[in-house]
Amino acid sequence: MALICDETVVRQETIPSDLHRLTASPETVHWGYFDPAQPPVLKVRSGDLIQAEAITHHAGDAPHLMMDAGIRRIFREIPEEDRNPGVHIMTGPIYVEGARPGDILEVRYLRMTPRNNYGSNLAANWGYLYQEMGERERVTIYELDANTNQAAALYAYDFPGKYLIPGTITDCPECNRQSALEGVRVPVRPHLGTAGVAPDINGRTSTIPPGKHGGNIDNWRIGAGATMYYPVMVDGALFSIGDPHISQGDGELSGTAIEASLNVLFQVIVRKDFDFPSPLLETADSWIVHGFNEDLNLAMRSASVDMLGLLTEHQGLSKVDAYSLMSVAADFAVTQVVDGRQGIHVRMPRGIFPKKRS
Repeated sequence: MALICDETVVRQETIPSDLHRLTASPETVHWGYFDPAQPPVLKVRSGDLIQAEAITHHAGDAPHLMMDAGIRRIFREIPEEDRNPGVHIMTGPIYVEGARPGDILEVRYLRMTPRNNYGSNLAANWGYLYQEMGERERVTIYELDANTNQAAALYAYDFPGKYLIPGTITDCPECNRQSALEGVRVPVRPHLGTAGVAPDINGRTSTIPPGKHGGNIDNWRIGAGATMYYPVMVDGALFSIGDPHISQGDGELSGTAIEASLNVLFQVIVRKDFDFPSPLLETADSWIVHGFNEDLNLAMRSASVDMLGLLTEHQGLSKVDAYSLMSVAADFAVTQVVDGRQGIHVRMPRGIFPKKRS
């Protein structure tokens, strides 16, 4: 079995590629779900590059800043009753030739560029401290400074009523605008909150909870320069992207990140030389394994067991050595606590291992 991140195996292979452009439109997105019966909007080969648009479902929080003609068309032409059972606008699905159940879809995220310079954070009714905040829902609009790669709060307002309909448009040119976080600057980290393959489940699977197929992982490290490995579950993988963010902290405590549309360049590669049971993230310096469960303790256990498998099956460590190493070198953190199925991720630095000989 080939080592997942062995440079001689992965990075030096020569794969002829074509560049495909995928514009987000009512014809190329599906709102709130993954579905193996959803017809693909694009067919590509292993190794191809895709430039795709990922649209935030929170563009309506500041439509005068976050919506253009293309986004308005999506919000106007996809009826509210077809935005279910989840909430995220997903671009795709993309059919990857040769991908079969049991394979791994390697997705190399190469570039993520904000579509405009604004994003929204909603302190939502599904947020972790909703009760403690007096059941108050508040929208904070952030502006991105591309020169400093930082975001600052532009203004905030109290959401009228309860945010329940995905893609709600709040026309708030003045309303009850309030100043917010004056002088505070937030580092911008563009990433995809939700992306993944179609589960092998009949009917629609909500985009809200993460799972083995990927979905709403909400790990801010899934940005440019990162590589994700998704277990393929249906023919063609049927890969989709959505829920774009420009920044988020671990936990996503209020229920959302800074939600903002992105243009995403990525490469897809079908891998038949190894398998892995859950979405695996490779960054410049680490491997990151994810665990999901409604019980955070069980999510922790799932992440631990899968990292143990990574170290034994792909690094060749004995089980007892891997267990010791995890205790002294692995960092566990809460990915998010607001998506029903909660997330834990465990990071193992790659630089501590000896380099493999080719």
